[in-house]
Amino acid sequence: MRFRFSLGTVAIAASALFAGSAMAAETKGPVTDELGVVEIPAGAPITIGGYWVISGADAALGIDSKRGAEIAIDDLGGKIKGRDIQLIVEDDACNAEGGQTAGTKLAAVPNVVGVLGGACSSATTAAAPILWKQGILNICTACTAPKLTAADRSAEYDGFMRTIYSDASQGANDAKWFREELKCDTLATIHDGTPYTQGLAEAAGKAFEALGGKVVAAEAIAPTDVDMKPVLTSIGTKKPCVLYFPVFVAPSAQIMRQAPEIADLKDTNLIAGSAVQAPGLLEAAGDAAVGMRLTNVDVSPEVLGKKYPEFVEKYKAKYGEDPIQSFHAQAYDAMAVLAAAIEKVAVEDGGNLYIGRKALRDAAFATKDFDGMSGPQNCDEHGQCGAFNFAVYQFTNGDPSTFKTGENPIKIYPK
Repeated sequence: MRFRFSLGTVAIAASALFAGSAMAAETKGPVTDELGVVEIPAGAPITIGGYWVISGADAALGIDSKRGAEIAIDDLGGKIKGRDIQLIVEDDACNAEGGQTAGTKLAAVPNVVGVLGGACSSATTAAAPILWKQGILNICTACTAPKLTAADRSAEYDGFMRTIYSDASQGANDAKWFREELKCDTLATIHDGTPYTQGLAEAAGKAFEALGGKVVAAEAIAPTDVDMKPVLTSIGTKKPCVLYFPVFVAPSAQIMRQAPEIADLKDTNLIAGSAVQAPGLLEAAGDAAVGMRLTNVDVSPEVLGKKYPEFVEKYKAKYGEDPIQSFHAQAYDAMAVLAAAIEKVAVEDGGNLYIGRKALRDAAFATKDFDGMSGPQNCDEHGQCGAFNFAVYQFTNGDPSTFKTGENPIKIYPK
């Protein structure tokens, strides 16, 4: 079950899978690189991999990210260094097993230069070490687990970076809002054991206590749980001021449906996480979602900058609808950062293109003051590039056809 995987266990599994790593110092054409060289023959495209959740209840997360990357490719004219861009995408199913499969498939693609993704931390935790065992740079677009860019992360994540924020930042902002705006002294959390949900719940709880609050319950469920009444009843006995449940669409919908039946929770603020800002939540929860609040990164045009309204128009023209999740801008930036790094290090000789893997990784990690669609990208030595701008959204209608970020859900904080 996906909730049983941890950063350490999947890293060990990936290490065993690729014990005979292909990474080694290599010279091809005019390029020598300590991790190997990608040689792209004359006329061949530059191949970029991608892995996101494309199916199931959380598909909006991955589809939205994929679309952001595709629009970035369009804005590049479909080319880098005069070569066509070929994007190969795998569905990681938003779990560790799917991430391992996706990472293995993409690592086996001949001459894949870099990989974008994933949307879920559980999948990325599994995929990133597999890719780096082959010297393949992985730029994440929506995975936010703090451990992925922590100072003490395993060396198997040395090729991993992200244009999305860390949940260490979101957790701190969430806790501050609970304490200062909601005036709450007590907090209960629910996670499903996956790196994203557990990391965010723990970060929020730790920050809440640092601000003088008390965490009265920190509960775990399985991602497939349907009956939430036992855990909600247990939490209700503590009468928390806030119940924070940054889990995915299906369990969040069940919590929204069943929490009102627990009398002890009638005065509790129910707050969901960013994963549910999608039409799928309304399909699953219906009218039970009305009035529900969630914390997320601020995706309003005034925060994202002058290029964002044009991006939204391109999105609607290309896909026939408004953005369906919150992380399309970060995916756009991941593709743009990768393209800029390729432009910097690729060497053409005799019609062929040569890209050193270590050189590419280092060029991407050196990104500073990059004017991104989601805001400035400034990468540190652990691959953390994106920053977090806090916002709270609230659903106003249970009809999935009314979903539109900024309207349903509407931003209620900051005003």
